[in-house]
Amino acid sequence: MLPSEIVRELQELTAMTRKGVEALYEAETELAEADRDLDTVEATAFLGAQGTVADRQALARLEAVDARWRRDVCKAKVNRVRVKLKALEGEIIANATMSKIMQAEMKL
Repeated sequence: MLPSEIVRELQELTAMTRKGVEALYEAETELAEADRDLDTVEATAFLGAQGTVADRQALARLEAVDARWRRDVCKAKVNRVRVKLKALEGEIIANATMSKIMQAEMKL
C-alpha cells in the first residue's frame, strides 16, 4: 500500500465513522421512542384489565407484544451500529499502524 492510499483509506474510514455516530444517535432515539411506546401500551393495558395483579400483568404483556418486538428490534439496531463503529475504529488503528511502519521503513 502506498502512503497516499493509506491516507485516502483513513479519510474514508473517518467519514464512515462520522456517519456511524449520526446513525447511532438516530438508532438510540428510535429506541427511546420504542421504549416509551412499550411503557404506554403496557401501562394502559394493565389499567384497563380486570382480575388479579398477576392476571393484569400477563394481559398487559400480551397486549404489548408488538410494542415489545419493535423495542427489541430497535435495541438490535443500536447494537449493530455500535459493533460497526468498533470495527471502523479497529480499521483506523490498523491503517495508522501501517502508516507508522511505512514511515519507519522509509527512514531506513
